[in-house]
Amino acid sequence: MQKIEAITPAITSTVLELIRQERAKSVSVREWKFRLMGYGYRVMNTDHGEVIATLRQQEICAIPAELLH
Repeated sequence: MQKIEAITPAITSTVLELIRQERAKSVSVREWKFRLMGYGYRVMNTDHGEVIATLRQQEICAIPAELLH
């Protein structure tokens, strides 16, 4: 298994694309969060807002506000 040490812009854009696609398929924010866990990601609350993180809590990127409603 490959461990990601640094989050690159390429990884960030790929993850953002995935979370947008999954949000479009989801009826609710709750379902969307559940679907993301199937890919190994989660929505994590931090001091600076909600972010996408790995299940091991490595932050990847901030979540665009339009996806949270």
